[in-house]
Formats: sequence, structure tokens, C-alpha cells
Amino acid sequence: MTLKERYAGVLTWFEANMPVAESELRYESPWGLLAAVMLSAQCTDKRVNMITPALLEAFPSPAAMAQSSPEEVFKYIKSVSYPNAKSRHLYETARMLCDEFGGEVPSDLDALQRLPGVGRKTANVLGAVLWNAPVMPVDTHVFRVANRIGLTNRSKTPLQTEKTLSRHIPAELLPKAHHWLILHGRYVCTARNPKCATCGLTPWCRYFSL
Repeated sequence: MTLKERYAGVLTWFEANMPVAESELRYESPWGLLAAVMLSAQCTDKRVNMITPALLEAFPSPAAMAQSSPEEVFKYIKSVSYPNAKSRHLYETARMLCDEFGGEVPSDLDALQRLPGVGRKTANVLGAVLWNAPVMPVDTHVFRVANRIGLTNRSKTPLQTEKTLSRHIPAELLPKAHHWLILHGRYVCTARNPKCATCGLTPWCRYFSL
């Protein structure tokens, strides 16, 4: 099987079987999504969704959080992983948004990466989810699934995986393909004991053919 055939089979299957694929993080504004994605690093979406309603009720805008303190933010997010660092980054990001971006979340991905605690993956998630930008955020699920299926060939870094997937997936599909791979990794192609017996991608999967 050629790489082109593998990509075609995988993407065709996803389009037919997962026509709707969206973020499982709940949000109501760009600021809400930015906060949720920052909190989700090494933390489950389920846990983040438990925290964000109270957090965003207390701080419904960057301006509201900028008038607070990291210690106040910590009280709302203390059950997530790395709460000290995340409370500081959220507060500093809120201040920077107010100081440099008029209190709005910028749509420019390079500008987003200037925010404290916002790296390439977080910026790409916002780009894909909010603005349907042709980007491929790579988290642990995307990294693992892409390699297992054979969409990548033993990529060593998320950036390497991102570049490979972006080269082979049509630009207009990239935002949705990001969610396809995440959801597949979360519920089917799990880190331990992948559910190959119920997976529709086995005809194109390198791991299954070994």
C-alpha cells in the first residue's frame, strides 16, 4: 500500500463515519476557549469542563482576570494538573491581552504564541476551532494515532508530525482531521490496548497489519 492510498483510505473513512468532529472542550467565546485549552495541557477535557464554568463566571473576560491575581485564579483551577503554573500563565495572558490586544484574543497565530503559556499546539487549536485555519495541532493522541496508522513514519517530535500531516491532508480538511485523530485516539486507538477489533481503519492501518 502506498502512503497516498493509506491517506486516501483513512480520510474517506473518517468523512463517511465521523462527519461531525468537534472539540469536546465547552466554551462560549474565544477567551473561554483559550482558557480551556491552556488548562487542558496534560489534563482531561472532562476535568477542564468541570472547572471552566465557575472560572469564567468569575472572570468572563481578560479584563476581569487582569484585575485579579494568580492567587485568585488558583482557587478556581486548583484541581487541574500544574495549577500554580497555569494560574500564573492565565493571569499574565489576561494582562497581555488587555495591554497589547485591546482585551481580545488575536486571530494571528504568531501573536497568540507570544502569550504566556501559549505554545504552537495551543495556538493551532484556537486557529482550527475558532477560525477554521488550515493547521494541524498535534497532541499526544494525534502523535500516537498518526504513527500507529502509518500516516507518519516514526516521527520524533510533534512538529515533525504536524508537517507530515499538513503536507498530505488537504488544507480544507486539516481542522476537522485534527479532531478525527484526537477522537479516534481517545476512544478507539487508545494508548494501551487499542480497540482494533472494532476499528474501521484496519484496512489501512500499519499497526494492524504487523
